[in-house]
Amino acid sequence: MEKQNVTEFVFTGLFESKKTELLLFFLFLLCYVAVLMGNSIIFLTVSCSHLLEQPMYYFLCHLSLMDLCSTSIVVPQLIRNLVTTRRDISYNNCMTQLFTYHWLAGVEIFILVCMAFDRYVAIVKPLHYMMIMNRKRCHMLIAVAWGIGFWHSIALLLIVLNLPFCGPNVIDHYMCDVKPLLRLVCKDIHVVSILVIANSGTVVVAIFTVLLVSYVLILYNLRTRSSTGRRKALSTCSSHIMVVVLFFVPCIYIYILPAGGKNKDKEISVFYTVIGPMLNPLIYTLRNKEMKIAMGKVWWRMSNSR
Repeated sequence: MEKQNVTEFVFTGLFESKKTELLLFFLFLLCYVAVLMGNSIIFLTVSCSHLLEQPMYYFLCHLSLMDLCSTSIVVPQLIRNLVTTRRDISYNNCMTQLFTYHWLAGVEIFILVCMAFDRYVAIVKPLHYMMIMNRKRCHMLIAVAWGIGFWHSIALLLIVLNLPFCGPNVIDHYMCDVKPLLRLVCKDIHVVSILVIANSGTVVVAIFTVLLVSYVLILYNLRTRSSTGRRKALSTCSSHIMVVVLFFVPCIYIYILPAGGKNKDKEISVFYTVIGPMLNPLIYTLRNKEMKIAMGKVWWRMSNSR
């Protein structure tokens, strides 16, 4: 490993205009509170009710937990940097943030795949649903998600740890991500950029394609159902499709392009670091009668236990 001269990095932040910083501070603070409240409500409702026995809600519970954790790694720092003059982060903390965020994001991606698989089995093979999506298999899928997320993240971390940072230390972003860090490396990054695209960009595109194909198959199989059955299935699937689009489209834009280009990476990354986790609870609860009923029962039980 080459010698590192950089011991800390400095963020430029999301926007460099001082006039809008106070407004953005309150905006992102409200967004973060909404993320915490919305995802905590879903996590507590599912984990404290009969819904946890259903695979779809079991995966939703884990998705909410991932949104809570991944947002808490990024957004508090973004909020702090909007009101402080020093926007620095140590080299070690930067590497920790890079590793942790990509680990949790990798887990979230695979959970979305699990949710799509669950809907596919429920609609295409309804008679075998409980046998295929049994509790043991659900636990195994979540364990695999954590494993895949870890290896994705550790691969990115090893790539970055072996790069020399010997000059510029200003990260044109609000978080430690692999692409803005690559722009500070004091050697040719052509091969490294290809590795990053292979690790993140290609994988994200492949998974997004698989998810789209799964929903095409689901829609194809729905043509023989009754109008009531179609409506119920489409209501569940449409929620998941919205979450997938919110997460994957910005990721594809960011990670499929080479690191050297001047792109709107930090602005677009807000969609999957802040906006997506904030909207996910609304998307999954607004049109979900079962979730609303369970939510009412859980909060009634909690209020009466005091």
